[in-house]
Amino acid sequence: MQQTLPSHARAVVIGGGVIGTSTAYHLAEQGWTDIVVLERDKLTSGTTWHAAGLIASAGMSTETLSWIFRHSHDLYRRLEAETGVSTGFHQCGHLHIATTSARREAQRREMNFMRLMGHDKHEVSPAEVEAMFPLIETEGMLSAIWSPEDGRANPVDVTMAMAAGARKRGVRIVEGCPVDDILVERGRVRGVVTPQGTIRADAVVLAAGMWSRQIGAKIGVPVPLQAMEHYYLLTEPMNGVHRDLPVVEDPESYAYVREEGGGLLFGLFEPDGAPWATTGIPGDASFSTLAPDWDRMTPHLEHAFRRFPAMQTAGLKTFFCGPESFTPDGKFLVGECPEVQGLYLGTGLNSLGILSGGGVGALLAEEIVQGNASQDMTGLTPARMGAHEAVRHYLLDRLPDALAYSFTNASLPNFKHKRARAARRLPLHDRYAEKGAYFVALSGWEMPFWFAPDGPKPDVRYEFGRQDWFHLSAAEHRATRESVGLFDKTFMGKFVVQGRDAEKVLNRVSANSVSVPVGANIYTQWLNPQGGIISDLTITRTGEDEFLLVTGDVLQRITPSWLKRHAGPDEFCAVTDVTSAYMILSLQGPRSREVLAAITGADLSTEALPFRSSAFVEIGYARIRIVRVTYMGELGYELYIPSEQSLNVFDALVAGIEAQGVPCTLCGLMALESLRLEKGYRDFGVDIDNTDTPLEMGLGFVVDMGKDFIGRDRLAEQKAAGALPKRLVALKLDDPEPLLLGSEPLFADGVPVGYVRAGTFGHTLGASVGLAIVENADGVTSDYLKTKSFEVEVNDRRVKATLSIAPFYDPKSERVRA
Repeated sequence: MQQTLPSHARAVVIGGGVIGTSTAYHLAEQGWTDIVVLERDKLTSGTTWHAAGLIASAGMSTETLSWIFRHSHDLYRRLEAETGVSTGFHQCGHLHIATTSARREAQRREMNFMRLMGHDKHEVSPAEVEAMFPLIETEGMLSAIWSPEDGRANPVDVTMAMAAGARKRGVRIVEGCPVDDILVERGRVRGVVTPQGTIRADAVVLAAGMWSRQIGAKIGVPVPLQAMEHYYLLTEPMNGVHRDLPVVEDPESYAYVREEGGGLLFGLFEPDGAPWATTGIPGDASFSTLAPDWDRMTPHLEHAFRRFPAMQTAGLKTFFCGPESFTPDGKFLVGECPEVQGLYLGTGLNSLGILSGGGVGALLAEEIVQGNASQDMTGLTPARMGAHEAVRHYLLDRLPDALAYSFTNASLPNFKHKRARAARRLPLHDRYAEKGAYFVALSGWEMPFWFAPDGPKPDVRYEFGRQDWFHLSAAEHRATRESVGLFDKTFMGKFVVQGRDAEKVLNRVSANSVSVPVGANIYTQWLNPQGGIISDLTITRTGEDEFLLVTGDVLQRITPSWLKRHAGPDEFCAVTDVTSAYMILSLQGPRSREVLAAITGADLSTEALPFRSSAFVEIGYARIRIVRVTYMGELGYELYIPSEQSLNVFDALVAGIEAQGVPCTLCGLMALESLRLEKGYRDFGVDIDNTDTPLEMGLGFVVDMGKDFIGRDRLAEQKAAGALPKRLVALKLDDPEPLLLGSEPLFADGVPVGYVRAGTFGHTLGASVGLAIVENADGVTSDYLKTKSFEVEVNDRRVKATLSIAPFYDPKSERVRA
């Protein structure tokens, strides 16, 4: 029977799967009761109903993902007592198999981090695995990680339990009501349109699973996901199979297995997946089962059966194939859309919807109600994705790798996607290829990672330890420290902000003051009202009413929307994305001034061009802006070159450097990383995020407390409170052999106090270096760091480390300001 819809709701949730019902449940828990969930058919339709229901923590190896898992796990255990509806959660444990040394190290590193986050995990032997799961073949197995807290749940029951809890708190759930359109006025969501009427709303959550992309496309919002075929076998009852058998995953077999009805559910995440419904998801696909492709899947089954030989003789009940949506980078799409204020995504869960549903719904509700989630969302926000990633042909090229990437490859070092490359090419791509560049994809850009200028490129192995290209990156690093290195930073977002009120608006959103002379450059952060960092950027004043902003690559979509949202209705402040209009070359090193001055004929002395100032110079046939700034910790300059003049300027620059008898060393992202970490420079989304304040991150020197700005009140509170209990500090291992990669636990006098957020080998310092978060209730001070004995856990081994508030390399920035 058709229900009468309300004319208004505080929030409308589109989709009645596990994410939609979880979001509604948690919104009501936060005190919002005027909530409507609109489900196009029946609750759980789409992909929720056929999920395998694993509640396994393997791969949930960031602070945010760990929190999501823990919240879901604990919620599913207690929902029955609250709602009277069981989730079917059963704590049978989980085994994650390692059959290669690289896999074993990846699992140990993850285990160590997850233990730091409070999870119970242990490494076990093949014999112990066989004792827990006798149906497995242990030949070739090295070890496994045993997670006794993990288990399984019934996807339909989980959804129904959260729906029941939401209804008890006043949420209205309407089935059989598809959403035809989303209302947007002046960049803000205003409601939804359905066949049964229009609902005006203050917030809309798009949790429509595999339908989300086509719904978002109607209003110009890119939602990068695509439905893929997803398979599992169900067997007849088998001897030796019982309800308490643990869930088992073998990444090298691309397979997982758990008990189901006295038999086994045997699932696959094969390396050559097949997209489904490539021109749009049909409206009647609510409970679709797809015809299995036996020819494509049989080789994968045969490969996996070697690890689980009992499957070879098991009675087959069903070979199920159903659609499941995946994203290009294997991460969720959770949070507010930058293009439409008040529109939130809760989709693209990459087959982890049941596992993550409780936590994802909780974080969405926090963001909607409080303005910000309690956990870092930089890795989940839709704003991180480029618009090209929602283009159909890009998705169809990339997504065949998505299943195996999520299940098998994502945790391996040096693994990079090979499909759907060259979405964005640097103007100098061909020049770099001629010089032996090894390219990696960064926000769609093909970026040099390192160069092999004198011979064939070494193989890139998906293994830990020093790679065969280690010496190449080291040479680029040393050239920059000792002479001059040339980097391409075109991937950075670039924006021109101009207008009568540009200075006023920028001062409102920036923690540092932009009221500087024309030509000056500042470094600053943009904050949310809680003081958390939402952007990290430089701003050059290029005119009385004009500024040039340079941001990280993942901030390209959020930058214009943040400015527009914080400009008043009567303020004139226009923002233009000029990312593609300019390339950035960064010339760095102690000889950069002399070679650039000789090429340009300009006076580049500190008196004429001090640190953080800019000027126009001529190179080749172009007049370009240079800014004296560095991200490598050396005297250096960034060159902003119109894209159409890039080849001419590059050739003239290289020729001019070499004419002075100075080698022009081209440098890649790996050298950039080692140089910036030796100097302690921060990287948004890697070692600083939106749960951190500038004071905690050691960035108080670029905060102007003498003016008003978003987040100032929180920083004032922190200053008044005294020593900060959480800080990001520089770290260096005392042993030169181990390599830091990030996420390694940190101990002070044997007690866990934090972890390494970013790490690599520092070729100048002669050991691995990084930036680590340290927490101490009495304050993280220089005295605290000097009086404690610190160790970092690297691949199950404790390594002594030295920590410092100041960077280890050039702590007074004398080289930078020379």
